[in-house]
Amino acid sequence: MCSITALAHLRAAVLFFLDISGSCGYSIAQQAALFHSIKSLFMNKPLIIVCNKTDLQPLEGISEEDMKLVTEMKAEAMKTVIGQGGEAMNDDGVLLTMSTLTEEGVISVKNAACERLLNQRVELKMKSKKINDCLNRFHVAMPKPRDQKERPPCIPQAVLEAKAKQAAEKEKRTTEKDMENDNGGAGVYSASLKKNYILANDEWKEDIMPEILDGHNVFDFVDPDILLRLEELEREEGLQQADDDYEMDGMELTPEEQKALAAIRKKKSLLIQQHRIKKSTAESRPTVPRKFDKDREFTTKRMGRQLSELGIDPARAIDRARRLFPKVEGTRQGPQSVKNRNKNARRGEADRVIPNLKPKHLFSGKRSNGKTQRR
Repeated sequence: MCSITALAHLRAAVLFFLDISGSCGYSIAQQAALFHSIKSLFMNKPLIIVCNKTDLQPLEGISEEDMKLVTEMKAEAMKTVIGQGGEAMNDDGVLLTMSTLTEEGVISVKNAACERLLNQRVELKMKSKKINDCLNRFHVAMPKPRDQKERPPCIPQAVLEAKAKQAAEKEKRTTEKDMENDNGGAGVYSASLKKNYILANDEWKEDIMPEILDGHNVFDFVDPDILLRLEELEREEGLQQADDDYEMDGMELTPEEQKALAAIRKKKSLLIQQHRIKKSTAESRPTVPRKFDKDREFTTKRMGRQLSELGIDPARAIDRARRLFPKVEGTRQGPQSVKNRNKNARRGEADRVIPNLKPKHLFSGKRSNGKTQRR
């Protein structure tokens, strides 16, 4: 319906496409009925009937009934041309054939539609009142013959040969699109960007270009004695690994050295276990590092033990700590007031809020007589 509405308002040429093969699911009779139902919208517009899919079914091969329907459609199209004030046209101007698959006749249909539309616009301008002002500015000179000789248009032979050569080259030239279609289509064939390189040898075009670092090629970093150096390095690594595999059995050590060796091995195993535990629970630990009391060692027991070692009675200090921080014992929670405030979802010191103590509507601009707290 949008297309039908557009036909009534647009100033354009109308191309009515007719599928003469019937592969679209509609017969020629149904398409002709559609044409006759909307032909009233084509009265003031150039109309061309285009018979498409001639590669499947040529126009001459359809049945007599279908040919009769096409002839009636052509006659209606001719009436619209005559109704617009135009001259009678042949079948090539009103009824055209084409195939979008082989692209046969597509250009002729485009040219015919453009020519019909251009002629219509010229006729409309000729009928306007401004044509007299335009005609006064033009003068068409018609040459008069000097003698009885005919002088047809002459094209030089060199031009004809150049044009024929250009057409032959155009037919023989293989484009990237043709190569893509022949080698599997888009996504399968990839055009080579190196085949047009101008090199001394064509075999060098597909060579992999070496990387350049600091103005040097890769070959500049190659050592001619690289193999000998590699053997020496492998031999040295083998000797080092043999030395590393050697482990002290403790038979050649003194009792004190054996005791120190056992302590070192025990500490080493403990460090390995701690590292494995931390690594296994790394995902569950918080990402923000905690600066104080990472291992929860700052407890009242530890404080009392340290104060007792210094000769100070820790009872008063422990009571004061428990009174100020009633739920800190053995935990990492804050004071009770902070915890209650967090439970009530009240704003605290950690909230990044800048309070506006001087609202603009109360402390700026002109104010009339009255209270300053209300405007």
